[in-house]
Amino acid sequence: MTQTSRRGSGHAGILLFVAVCLVAANLRMTITAVGPLLDEIASDRGVTPATLGLLGSLPLITWGLVSPLAHGVSARLGMSRAVSWALVALAAGTVWRSVPGAEINLWAGTAFIGVGLAIANALLPAVIKRDFSAHVPLMMGVYTALLGGTGAIGAGLAAPLADLPLGGDRLDWQASLLLMGAPIPIALAVWIIANRLGRRATVAVPVTTGPIAAPPGSAGRRIWRDPLAWQVSLYMGSQSAIFYSLAAWLAPYEIANGRTPVAAGLVLMTFQIIGIAGSLALPLVARGPRRKRWLPGLLPTLTLIAMLGIALWPSAIIAWLVIGGLAGGGSLTMALTLMAMRARTAEHATALSGMAQSLGYLIAAVGPFAFGALLGASGGWIAPFALIWGAAVVQIALGVSVGRPRFVLER
Repeated sequence: MTQTSRRGSGHAGILLFVAVCLVAANLRMTITAVGPLLDEIASDRGVTPATLGLLGSLPLITWGLVSPLAHGVSARLGMSRAVSWALVALAAGTVWRSVPGAEINLWAGTAFIGVGLAIANALLPAVIKRDFSAHVPLMMGVYTALLGGTGAIGAGLAAPLADLPLGGDRLDWQASLLLMGAPIPIALAVWIIANRLGRRATVAVPVTTGPIAAPPGSAGRRIWRDPLAWQVSLYMGSQSAIFYSLAAWLAPYEIANGRTPVAAGLVLMTFQIIGIAGSLALPLVARGPRRKRWLPGLLPTLTLIAMLGIALWPSAIIAWLVIGGLAGGGSLTMALTLMAMRARTAEHATALSGMAQSLGYLIAAVGPFAFGALLGASGGWIAPFALIWGAAVVQIALGVSVGRPRFVLER
């Protein structure tokens, strides 16, 4: 069987690489910037901690509901055009969220951001499988490093940008969140140009599809009956629940421990910057079948150690940031890499990615909201942190299973 593939070579290949990087750079800042501004948003809107948690969960809920549609959207529009429209939706949602006035703008804009992120995040692993099939682990490392790095930039800059002076006053949280979307038009322009050039270099290459070739277009339906796909999806969900709970609540936790909002944002930024090293190191560490077998379970074990430390021994925050950041960055790269490496074709990777990110982000959406609800109910931080510890334990168990070399849709 043959499959359309765009092998990265020459100027077209370089531009495709740059385009993927620019798209990745815009898939976290719009949501990680919210955490350090939660207190200001709360003061402006007069909401409870549980409601703030729902704000952090809303893009993830939308993400989970829309991700299963990514496979069908890709089949109808083509993978590249679907990503282009996802970026348009992301830009529109970012602007809508920052429009002053009615409170619906904050919530509807955030939901629209979730739509754009859902499509782009579901399709990027399949894009990498299609365009860089010989370098999937390396490209996933670069991709997730950019997710973590730009997410860190958003977390670190959100509060300082809101405090910038403007005509005797200051920029507010709305202006700060709007600025997080400034790079989106650049990414969209480069993505469109790169894919137009890439189409000229399209070639047909032989692809092994496994012992049983499925009818074209059936992967999106069959994937939901595959046990391995469920394991990959739940692995993604537990990893994402940990990350987004921290993205929403690590800064408020540090503020409660006596840090200023700017300093708390820098703690969150540091955590995510260290995650970049974990993302980039994973392709190097994961060389050899034995390491690939055990890393999916080892990484969340380190995450559990770090999360216990942050809650129970906060005075050693630097050590926990290093351990948790390295493990978290590597864990995200592992979750996304599994979507490509546990599929034999780009079509199967698209289906698996759509399912894994749908279930994954629906599970993750529970995290920030439940964390806030437990914080409000208990009045302390141990109960909400117990949610993160439990998610890490689940991820460890799943990691032991998904580490075994198998492929989805082979039954």
